[in-house]
Amino acid sequence: MAIVDLVMPKMGESIMEATILKWLKKEGDTVELDESILEIATDKVDSDIPSPVEGVISEILFIENEIVEVGKVIARIKTDATQEVKPSPAVPEEPINPEKELKSTHQNGHAHVQETILKEQPKVSHKSDYQPSTTDRFYSPLVRTIAQRESISIQELDQVPGSGANGRVTKKDILNYLEQKDSKPSAPQVQQEPETIKNTPKVESPSNVAAKTTSPSPSPSLNGGTEIIEMDRMRKLIADHMVKSKQSAPHVTSFVEVDVTNVVQWREKVKAEFQKKHGEKITFTPIFMEAVTKAIKDYPMVNISLEGDKIIKKNFINLGMAAALPSGNLIVPVIKNADHLNLLGLTKAVNDLAKRARENNLKADEIQGGTFTLTNVGTFGNVMGTPIINQPQVAILAVGAIKKKPAVIETEMGDLIAIRHMMFLSLSYDHRIVDGFLGGSFLRKIADYLEAFDKDRNI
Repeated sequence: MAIVDLVMPKMGESIMEATILKWLKKEGDTVELDESILEIATDKVDSDIPSPVEGVISEILFIENEIVEVGKVIARIKTDATQEVKPSPAVPEEPINPEKELKSTHQNGHAHVQETILKEQPKVSHKSDYQPSTTDRFYSPLVRTIAQRESISIQELDQVPGSGANGRVTKKDILNYLEQKDSKPSAPQVQQEPETIKNTPKVESPSNVAAKTTSPSPSPSLNGGTEIIEMDRMRKLIADHMVKSKQSAPHVTSFVEVDVTNVVQWREKVKAEFQKKHGEKITFTPIFMEAVTKAIKDYPMVNISLEGDKIIKKNFINLGMAAALPSGNLIVPVIKNADHLNLLGLTKAVNDLAKRARENNLKADEIQGGTFTLTNVGTFGNVMGTPIINQPQVAILAVGAIKKKPAVIETEMGDLIAIRHMMFLSLSYDHRIVDGFLGGSFLRKIADYLEAFDKDRNI
């Protein structure tokens, strides 16, 4: 037998301590590998901590509601000495940085927005920065931070119904409360001039996490000619992120027109059989992504980020795909290691992420870590677009609508005019680090791969 120490994991670069919310196991209980042992809370996120081994809980060193520093032993597990210990959970190598990424979302949309907002805010310790509850009710650092950010007093917080253990208010509870509060009709705002809206709401900090949001209710106008519609939280995050991207990166956009006739004919030929064989609908998006991954391998200096005067080259390809939410906002789920997937794998990943994005059911790690983004403006019937770079990436590709057009094609018998399926690709790139030669060559290479698509390809 051996004793394995369970330590408080590091949940982020700035996180130095966490609160133990609830022990899911007690001393003497058996645990399986990866089975949740306890719930913890920081001022940014609540998490379950899994067991690194299979064994028996021999000792619990801290009680519920205690604050524990990162790296301290919180429990000991008696286990078979031959077992390999699984590393303690931690945040990904590239944690969410609100100055760099807008990516959305935990198990519901609200958690996603919350994590986004909190990334840029000062840490709030529940030990001293927030007045004590008048009812001796326990609130996690995460709940307290949200309350402070939203100007909710401790008296108001005491009235929020809790669905957690012993009536504890969870992040879902407080975000639901805020949503219901925001949905109440607001009083009309007096305007001195119809064209000017004063007291504009403060734009909140951006992040890569999106949320389940309801459309804002229009406020009545005094003169009947205008309406005042307050931006929802996610729209504020997107707006701030887009402005910062344009301010920090000098955008250049290049265009190419692509003959995708082979792609269209192949998809039309195989789509019924593809769905029957694999249970997935084949769309154009995974085909575009396959071409992008190939082109990135040819031009890896597009798959980078810029930090000050340092170029961070990524040796992995994580493709973000802009997806529309029911609220009308956009979210960018990420396909990790997209270059390791074949066309079927990309199809499954695209369909799964798009479906769960519409259902506001993406996980936090599924909307972070992207290295390049693709957005399909053709979905809206647009032939081309000039997308804004999703920081800290340095380029973003927009694919336009596919249209039948007369085009000149070269044959052995000479040039001919034929009806072809044509499409525009547009690449916006950060001219601080991607020059015209690199950006234009990379875009042309994507087009070349699409035009060379094998229309006799097997599924």
